[in-house]
Amino acid sequence: MKVYLKDGQIATKNLTPGISVYGEELIQENEEYRIWNPRRSKLAAALLNGLEKLEIPENAKVLYLGASTGTTVSHISDIVTDGKIYAVEFSPTTAKKLVRLARQRTNIAPILGDATKPKNYLNITEKADIVYCDVAQPTQSQLFMKNMDLIGKDNAIGILMIKARSIDVVQKPKKIFKEEEKKLRENGFKIIEKVKLEPYEKDHITFVVEKNF
Repeated sequence: MKVYLKDGQIATKNLTPGISVYGEELIQENEEYRIWNPRRSKLAAALLNGLEKLEIPENAKVLYLGASTGTTVSHISDIVTDGKIYAVEFSPTTAKKLVRLARQRTNIAPILGDATKPKNYLNITEKADIVYCDVAQPTQSQLFMKNMDLIGKDNAIGILMIKARSIDVVQKPKKIFKEEEKKLRENGFKIIEKVKLEPYEKDHITFVVEKNF
């Protein structure tokens, strides 16, 4: 995976030199690099906290659920230079910013859609090598698995960002994480790696999974 260490921080090589996406620092060497802010991107936080078994190839097809304005999407866009990101966002207001980003970065295909209803965008996506899910709602694991089953390739890798407080504000995060992991295992998914996101994000965990049917 094309992630670099620059001045003690992680970075990606800028696909659109001279353009900063969310105010991140640009570093000029032989190439231009974008500092990847772990307080703005959960994937950056996971990588800094030791996530090591995730590989995102240059030609990967990525289904990204909960794309928001495209902060993390933009860094994955830097990595999958020969691939495609199908970026699903539910909010029309937020999706407008995503559309603007996609005009600069042709490997991003923005989709205004509901991640709980993958059949609605099935005909405009390709089968995905990677399904990335950052949708903060109680049914997150279920919608993630539905998308993996319907759009993920047989050997697809899944990245699931779990926010404990979005699932249950009363239960302890540790218990919630165990319950979500159990759901994944019971539905035929193998946990490859799990990483908590403190100090960058409170009560969050990243699961990297694969289909195990």
